[in-house]
Amino acid sequence: MTMLIVGACGDDGTATTGLSATTATTATTATSFSTTDATDSTVGTTTVAESDGSDGTDSGSDATTDATTTTTTTTGDPPGVCGDGTVDDGEECDDGEANGDNAACTASCTAAACGDGFVQEGVETCDDGNDIDTDACTSACEVAACGDGIVQEGVEACDDGNDIDDDACTNTCAAVTCGDGELQGAEECDDGNDVDSDECTNMCLTAKCGDMVVQEGVEECDDGNDVDTDECTNTCVPAVCGDMIVQEGVEECDDGNDVDEDACTSACLNAACGDGFVQDGEACDDGNDVDDDACSNACESNIYNAVGPQTDVPANSLSGWTECWSGLYGQSGAVVATIANDCNKANLMLACRPVGAANFSVLAHAPRADVLFDTGESDIPHDANGVGWYYGDNESWGFAKQGDAITRNSCDTQNGNAPQRLCWHTSGANINGGWRCGAQTGLNGNNSWERVVLHAD
Repeated sequence: MTMLIVGACGDDGTATTGLSATTATTATTATSFSTTDATDSTVGTTTVAESDGSDGTDSGSDATTDATTTTTTTTGDPPGVCGDGTVDDGEECDDGEANGDNAACTASCTAAACGDGFVQEGVETCDDGNDIDTDACTSACEVAACGDGIVQEGVEACDDGNDIDDDACTNTCAAVTCGDGELQGAEECDDGNDVDSDECTNMCLTAKCGDMVVQEGVEECDDGNDVDTDECTNTCVPAVCGDMIVQEGVEECDDGNDVDEDACTSACLNAACGDGFVQDGEACDDGNDVDDDACSNACESNIYNAVGPQTDVPANSLSGWTECWSGLYGQSGAVVATIANDCNKANLMLACRPVGAANFSVLAHAPRADVLFDTGESDIPHDANGVGWYYGDNESWGFAKQGDAITRNSCDTQNGNAPQRLCWHTSGANINGGWRCGAQTGLNGNNSWERVVLHAD
C-alpha cells in the first residue's frame, strides 16, 4: 500500500489560494520497510510535501508552490528479542518461555554454567558464583560435605575423601590427634599423656616388646627388632649366659644350665681340655698348660695311681698328690676332723717314713669316703682300691692289704704282709702316738718317724 500526502496541489505542481501565494519547496521522503515471512512481502511509501510562504498568510492572490521530492528506502530484519525462541546474534541460547535462571538457558539467553550464580535445577545443588572450593559450595556446584575430599574451611579439620574410619582422618572429618585422651581412628589407645614408657606409647599404640620403647616395670630392654641373638632378646630381656640363646659374638654355646662338666660350661664356652672342668673323655683337667704335673695338657692323668699298699715309694714320684698334714709318731693330739677338713680333695693317701727319708716306707690311697669309712672297733676292714681300710675315733686308723686279716688292739698287730700295714692310735677323735709303719712297730713316743696324709683330685 502507498500513501501520498501533498501539501499544495496544482496541475503543474503550483497551488493558488485566495489568501496567499506561497512558493513551496516540497520534499517528499519515501520510507520503505518490509516484513518478510514465508509467503508475503509488503513495501510502504510515504511522501511528505513542505511549502514555504513569505508570510504564511493568504492574500487572496494565486500562489505558486514548487515541490521537490526525495525518496529514501531501507530494507532488512528487525532486531531479535531474548525469549522469542530464536537464537539471535549475541545470544548463547533461547528456549523461549522455558528460559529461566534455574533452567538450562537463563532469562538473559546465556547458557547455564556452574559459577554463574544461578542454581540450575536438576544439575546443580548450589551455585555461589565463585571458584572457591573450600566454602559451603564447591567449585563443582555441589554442597560441601564430609567425604568429598575437600577440606571445608572453618568446618572440617580434614577430608580424605574415603569412608575409612581408622586412618588419619575419621569419617566425621576430624583429624586424629594422639594424646588428646580420646580413642580415635587407628589409635590402639590414648591415655592423654606424654609418658612413652607406660602401657600406651606416645604414638597411641599399646606398648609391647619390640616397639623400641622400654616399658617401665615390664621390660628391661627393647631394641625394636626380632633378632634373638643380640644384646636384647625377643622377650625384651638382656641376653645372659644361661638363657638358652647363643648371643652372637659373645657366647660359644648356651645350654641353659649351670653344669660345668657337660659340653657347654656355665660360662657359655664350649668345653675343652684346659678349661678346668673334667668332661666326659677327660681323665683330668687342671686348667693349666703345664704338661708334667698331675694332669697333662691332653687332659690325661699324670697322677700317681696304684692299687693296694705300696712300699718304698719315692716322694717325688707322687705326681698330682700334695701333702695336707704330717706329724711325728711320738706326738699326740691332732684332731681327725681338722685333718679331714684340711685334706679336702677327692682322694686321700696315708703314708709313713723315717724323718728325712726320700722314700715312703709304705703308702696306700683311695677315695676319701673309703679312707674315712667308720668301722668302729671292728676287725672287719672296709675294702677299696685293693686295700682293707679301718677307722674308729677311739681305736685306730690304718690299712692292710685287701683280704689280709687284721687284729686291732687297739692298733693292728697282725704280721702277715707286715711291710704293707700301717696303723695310728686314736682316742677321743684325736690321733695319738704310735704305732706301726710297715714292719716297724712300737713307735709310740718315737719322733724319728713321721706320718703323712696327702690328697689329690
